Amino acid sequence: MPGSRHLANDAWEALLSAHAALMKQFAGEDIWQEASMREYDVLYTLSKCPEPVRMSELNRHVLLSQPALSRLVHRLAGRGMIECQPDPADGRGIRVSLTGAGRALQCQIGRWHARSVARGLTAGLTARELQQLETICRKLASQPGMPAPGSDKKEHPRP
Repeated sequence: MPGSRHLANDAWEALLSAHAALMKQFAGEDIWQEASMREYDVLYTLSKCPEPVRMSELNRHVLLSQPALSRLVHRLAGRGMIECQPDPADGRGIRVSLTGAGRALQCQIGRWHARSVARGLTAGLTARELQQLETICRKLASQPGMPAPGSDKKEHPRP
């Protein structure tokens, strides 16, 4: 339907615009001294994993290319935030997990970031609108071909 296609594209553009505006706001927060937003994204994702995960699994849940993720993981490992170990099921692969220092940093930044997210979203939305937004986003994320909500043991936004 031409009308619904136009409406869908308008909704998509609005979603991307809102995401860009909020990400710029969050990037401007004074909480990123110890880890960049991308590093925090990886730390947060790993904090939701009950056991070490393969790099390919981690890559499914962060917005980075495989080469960029590999470089970032090695930097974080060099700083003692992430532990890399051979995958027992496939010696060619590695599995990654947070160290105690990585978990502590994720929690510290996470508390600050959660306050930023709350400020950013509650500034323009009512509690009812926030519930609607969550429902809509979960519905979009659970479409066929998308990972099931919760199957990655994490949720968005990444507080």
